[in-house]
Amino acid sequence: MDYKAEYERWLEKTEGDVLDELKRMDEAAVEDAFYRDLAFGTGGLRGIIGAGTNRMNIYVVAKASQGLANTLGPGASVVIGYDSRIKSETFAKVAAGVFAANGLTVHIWPKLLPVPTVSFSVRELKASAGVMITASHNPSKYNGYKVYGPDGCQITTETAAAVLKKIHELDIFADVKRLDYEEAMEQGRIRYIRPEVLTSYAETVKAQSVLFGDGIDTDVAIVYSPLNGTGLVPVTRVLEESGFTHITVVEEQRDPDGNFPTCPYPNPEIREAMELGLRYCEKTGADLLLATDPDCDRCGIAVKTAGGDYRLLSGNEVGLLLLDYICSQRAKHGKMPRKPVFIKTIVTMDLAEKIADHYGVATINVLTGFKYIGEVIGQLEKEGRAEDFVCGFEESYGYLTGSYVRDKDAVNAAFMICEMFAFYKTRGIRLSEKLDELYRTYGFCLNTLHSYEYDGSAGMAKMKEIMACFHKGLDSIAGESVVRTEDYSLGLHGLPKSDVLKFYTNNGSLVIRPSGTEPKLKVYISVTAEDRTTAIRIEEETVRELNSILSI
Repeated sequence: MDYKAEYERWLEKTEGDVLDELKRMDEAAVEDAFYRDLAFGTGGLRGIIGAGTNRMNIYVVAKASQGLANTLGPGASVVIGYDSRIKSETFAKVAAGVFAANGLTVHIWPKLLPVPTVSFSVRELKASAGVMITASHNPSKYNGYKVYGPDGCQITTETAAAVLKKIHELDIFADVKRLDYEEAMEQGRIRYIRPEVLTSYAETVKAQSVLFGDGIDTDVAIVYSPLNGTGLVPVTRVLEESGFTHITVVEEQRDPDGNFPTCPYPNPEIREAMELGLRYCEKTGADLLLATDPDCDRCGIAVKTAGGDYRLLSGNEVGLLLLDYICSQRAKHGKMPRKPVFIKTIVTMDLAEKIADHYGVATINVLTGFKYIGEVIGQLEKEGRAEDFVCGFEESYGYLTGSYVRDKDAVNAAFMICEMFAFYKTRGIRLSEKLDELYRTYGFCLNTLHSYEYDGSAGMAKMKEIMACFHKGLDSIAGESVVRTEDYSLGLHGLPKSDVLKFYTNNGSLVIRPSGTEPKLKVYISVTAEDRTTAIRIEEETVRELNSILSI
């Protein structure tokens, strides 16, 4: 792409805030905004909000929508949802106008709601596809465009390639059909999704309970933060309807706000995003802290310990607890499916397999990304085995305990975590104590994630250079010999080819992969040791070696 020529064309064709930004750009900004088209893949689009082909703006959103419309064809139907991010509602309405102009029926949520409600309503309304305007847990400068297939799962690699081909055939200004949003609403081409669909979703979430008649005391003190996102209404609704009424919402993070003024990185994986909630816990003496990310598909928690302080649990640790709780309750009440299945990603703690094995539950490992868990659930459903799905989780705070959606669901996670917490508390057991019991039973394991950011075209080149270096192999990690290497770019274990490397030593593993949605390399370190202190020492040594390698 001749980025200078394209920049000049945008100066002629665009208007409003996009044109204003174009006029303020210097040479470096022009190159970064136009050196490529924003990548479209199985995760749809995700990028910095702004002017240019490498940015999220109404023109890029409209072009992607035209490409999807051309792939689906006239007569298809699309569900649209959006979160609290900057321009999310605007982008949703632009997409809706493009679909309507192409003869598609559009079902749009009348207010911002979590991403799993799009997956759910695609299935409920038997739509051809779904679009969610969101950048998940990214900083406020980002937004995105996530696409779902008719099964409610994020689109496959093949579908993404087909949509991308259609997008590439389009001129961003000449080939996009548009219809005014309000006009399309009056014509009935765009319709609001009925409140009954949200009620059906909430009832389905509550139906995931595994109490099976066991009693719990729901009068537990909960602090909840939606991190200025979409979770407030559905999370508090489901919890309150289930008897959890002692809920204190973090006021500064209650209302939707795409600027995320109190948490620049609105990701419950990051301690800084949880700090305000932790302060609320200390003031109120709450038993449990819940936080959901802006599109409400990730859930983080902190629990009160015997000493009165609060312990943040990792995504892996919450997943282990949920897996054990669900399996133990199903086994106790004779509710275990005939061929039970648990699904995890290859970067998720391998200790989960030991728990699943204990209960006679088969583990299926998939590539990183909840869409792969959704695809397996879809395959089980085709085989008439949807009920065999017990639960699935990934280390990045994503959980699901039913087949009613095909994506991670923090409303479901919040509900199941509260039920599990109350179940054990009613029996005099703290979640931190239950976790320590699992470690004593199955062995201690430390898993950590480290991200290395590489911005711009130079950053992309650097990432490729680093991955090429790792593809040559590692002899040792933190003094331990590498005993096995798995290169998933070769399509191992029947999985799709992916640029992921996993190195095994006798005391753990290291996984490295480029992020599919951000300009980052992600490294997952897993260490098995006799105790926490030893595991931390090995992990820290591994990180020092990594930092040395990644400085190339």
